Amino acid sequence: MDRFQGILNTLSEEDNLRSLRSGIPGGKYIDYGGRRYVNMSSNDYLGLAGDTDMQRRFLAEMAGSGEFLMSSSASRLMTGNSPVNDALEESIAVLYPEKSALILGNGYMVNSGCLPALVGKRDLVVADKLVHASLIDGLRLCDCDWTRFNHNDMDQLETILKKRRSEYEEVWVATESVFSMDGDLAPLAGLVELKKRYGLRLYVDEAHAFGVLGPNGSGYAASIGCDRDIDVIVGTFGKALASYGAFAALDPVMRDVLINRMRTVIFSTGLPPIVMSWTKWLVDRLPEFEPRRRHLRELIDALAPDNPAATHIVPVPAGENAAAVAMSDKFRECGFWTTPIRWPTVPKGRARVRVSLTAAMDMTDIEKFKEIWNSIG
Repeated sequence: MDRFQGILNTLSEEDNLRSLRSGIPGGKYIDYGGRRYVNMSSNDYLGLAGDTDMQRRFLAEMAGSGEFLMSSSASRLMTGNSPVNDALEESIAVLYPEKSALILGNGYMVNSGCLPALVGKRDLVVADKLVHASLIDGLRLCDCDWTRFNHNDMDQLETILKKRRSEYEEVWVATESVFSMDGDLAPLAGLVELKKRYGLRLYVDEAHAFGVLGPNGSGYAASIGCDRDIDVIVGTFGKALASYGAFAALDPVMRDVLINRMRTVIFSTGLPPIVMSWTKWLVDRLPEFEPRRRHLRELIDALAPDNPAATHIVPVPAGENAAAVAMSDKFRECGFWTTPIRWPTVPKGRARVRVSLTAAMDMTDIEKFKEIWNSIG
């Protein structure tokens, strides 16, 4: 055990030791250690997770339907594919014309399994350097060449394409639409131009945009009208949709390839029907959540009035790990639950407190948080 204790000791010396904390979330708050905090670390962007009235309505409808299955008990290719799978995938496909949807257990399973199933040995994948860890793990599993370009650096990406495009049968470019740690937006319109110029395929993870941006919450790509040009759109139900699971929206033929080659589909138990029923109930009501999206936008504008491109993810820069931990502790002392984000989640020297805004908050929360932020400096 000395070796493993040594690992923990090193992490502690680097101000990088993590531990699990058991808090009780509820609405915009989280209760921990006998104290209530405004929860600034949740991905519940629409404020649905704490809407108990909505949950009661759903459960009442389910009780009347007689469909209350708690487990699928098998993989989807065995006996774990229930009619609610199909119904939910149809609801997702409505949001993305000309695409079909495939549901998996979570976003990590989509990102780690999708590209390895779709690419061939004579292909190349070029990914933004700040894509999620799940996508990086997916790249490591790809049986093809892959490389990365500096974050949102279109010039460097095009330099790679000019130099290497002719060497490969297909080239994929992978990115997020709203980046999970910086909250900034990918230059999707520019990527679509490069796609048309170089004959690329585009893979876009919309995990932090789905439900929040675009018509009916269908994502950032749809908000700027280029969703039809994206080959694979990934979304998750565990953030703005207050549920669990994830999906890939893509060409029906590619969906069939995933069913036959995607290991995270083939070798995983399907989602519980009750979870998918809850997800479908929310997906079908996405148009009704427009007031929540507008309110969230107002909160974003209040916190970052000088940045029209700001999103619901706002990084508070700290630099070194110790500074991020100290900053997070200060916010908590003042009643705001925040989490320090450190290497390897972000590059060394770029530790920060990651602030997430949700529609459950109000302007008073934002103004008070700004005052504390300014006082911390």
